[in-house]
Amino acid sequence: MMLSDVSVRRPVFAAVAAIVMCVIGFAAFFFLPVRELPDVDPPVVSVSTNYAGASAEVIESRITEPIEQQIAGIQGVERINSTSRDGRSNVNIEFSLDRNIDDAANDVRDRISRVLGRLPDQADPPEVAKADSDSQPIMIMFLRSTTMDRLELTDYARRYLVDRFATVPGVAQVNIFGEQRYAMRIWLDAGAMAARGLTVTDVETALNNQNVELPAGALESAQKDYTVRVARNYADPADFAQLPIGTRGSASTATGAQASGTLGAASAAMTNGVTGALIGNAAYVTRLGDIARIEEAPAEARRLFRGNGIDQIGLAITRQAQSNDLQISEGARKLMEEVAHSLPPGTTLEVGSDNSVFTSHAIDEVWITIGISMALVALVNFIFLGSLRAAIIPSVVAPICLLATFIVLAPLGFSLNLLTLLALVLAIGLVVDDAIVVVENIQRRLDHGEPPLVAAERGARQVFFAVVATTVVLLSVFAPLLFLPGYVG
Repeated sequence: MMLSDVSVRRPVFAAVAAIVMCVIGFAAFFFLPVRELPDVDPPVVSVSTNYAGASAEVIESRITEPIEQQIAGIQGVERINSTSRDGRSNVNIEFSLDRNIDDAANDVRDRISRVLGRLPDQADPPEVAKADSDSQPIMIMFLRSTTMDRLELTDYARRYLVDRFATVPGVAQVNIFGEQRYAMRIWLDAGAMAARGLTVTDVETALNNQNVELPAGALESAQKDYTVRVARNYADPADFAQLPIGTRGSASTATGAQASGTLGAASAAMTNGVTGALIGNAAYVTRLGDIARIEEAPAEARRLFRGNGIDQIGLAITRQAQSNDLQISEGARKLMEEVAHSLPPGTTLEVGSDNSVFTSHAIDEVWITIGISMALVALVNFIFLGSLRAAIIPSVVAPICLLATFIVLAPLGFSLNLLTLLALVLAIGLVVDDAIVVVENIQRRLDHGEPPLVAAERGARQVFFAVVATTVVLLSVFAPLLFLPGYVG
């Protein structure tokens, strides 16, 4: 007994099976993530190393070349690209597509750990990162103000906006473009330092040793326990100006002969009966304000982010893996409306760019194309078969097959994107072709006077193997695409 025979003899079973597939497929449709393109992570691992104050030549010879030599022997490496510039080294390793990106990243970390001893001590530890297709922001919002500069806008965004937008379902993180963070800028005076015999290292040591907040222990009694906290004394430029650097180069560094002469003169005066006091060496403590100008300013004043000629900052939203771009955009826009009422006077928050707009319009166009194709199929069937029932049946089969397709896509981790929707459009033609062949054969038998049940059973059985053979041939035509190399395959 063939499947077509079961459907004809047990129409209730066939109808229930079709309804169940439609319900499950409709539910699976909402679990599919929506994005513009498929989630394909390129097999690229990057190694970034910072070495403040070093020139590009030093970066290349001391950092980039040792790293390249160490990672060159990793299995599956196809290409290594490196960039050395002042203060930073970037090495990108591209692996073959059949190489697992997680295993490749672990191999790179293992090789980097071997080369750490050959890198300069002042250099930061190398950072190993995998290329991620979800790392690019899908939405950027502009925060502008006529009353606050970018320094104040960055502070406000970090305090009140970043964490709120990070709670939107599907958002992985929120980054700030063009941010300016508060920093204590110290502009050293080379002449004043040279006169006191101080170096930049002395200033750095003093800042590291004194501008800290250390635990001071605890006090315990019978009834209460206290935690002792030593507050940091440096908070504004005036406080930093009083930070002691050292006593080198001051009056306390007098020679031994001068010191002994002073003491001898003081002793002789006391012996002769002259009243007086023994005056020791006056040690003058050099403070940071004596050798530098201190100001509270942005950590990087050369960073710009402008739009329409206006200084602003951008809030970039990055998606989570397997999340829905359209839902993220909708949630962020709703939150923008809520936040707009609490913004400071003269401050606005608006959408600068939203990639989900293109995705939404593209998907809508695909749905419209699917609807038009189904309507054209029904029209052509009605014209050539002359029966309204024969025109409706293929049009009903197509949506059932599409919904059943979502049952397979959801557990396999596919997403709704331009490629999968295009495949669905092509599949409509294949499904409708088979349905038209079966319906036309049954309609022909009905025209010859056979009863409907007999015509349906015999007509479907007659073309069953022909329809299956046609489907297998079409699959065999597209099957070689699976073996294409590169991202196409």
